[in-house]
Amino acid sequence: MTRTSTQNRLDQALTRLLAGQPTITDGAINVSNLCREAGVGRDSFYRSPQEFKDRFTAAQANHSDNQPELVRLRDELRKLKREHAEERRKQAETIRDLEETNQTYANHIQALTLANAELSDENQLLRSQINPQEGNVTRLPRR
Repeated sequence: MTRTSTQNRLDQALTRLLAGQPTITDGAINVSNLCREAGVGRDSFYRSPQEFKDRFTAAQANHSDNQPELVRLRDELRKLKREHAEERRKQAETIRDLEETNQTYANHIQALTLANAELSDENQLLRSQINPQEGNVTRLPRR
């Protein structure tokens, strides 16, 4: 048997849920939400008088029957949350792919820079070996 103050809190919480004015929960009429709204443990509900439990069960059945729009909206919300999670997963996958591509390009740029430096050094060495006085080699003017 619950204390009077606890039972009053459960009654007030049920009234708020039925009125569609929850303060803490999403407004679904179930034992968890009732107890969260009342600020009590679930055991308080199970220790409450049978009349209250019967009233809660009837209110729960009646409320869901009279709220098809609410049920539809909750289903839509669940669907949208799933779609949102899927889009976030795809976005994260795309970002990973782009980061991988970016790293590949950075590696290629580094390799090309090293190859360019080697070719530049080799070119400089070949230029220093050319002697315009010998043979039929003509030095071209630099740009």
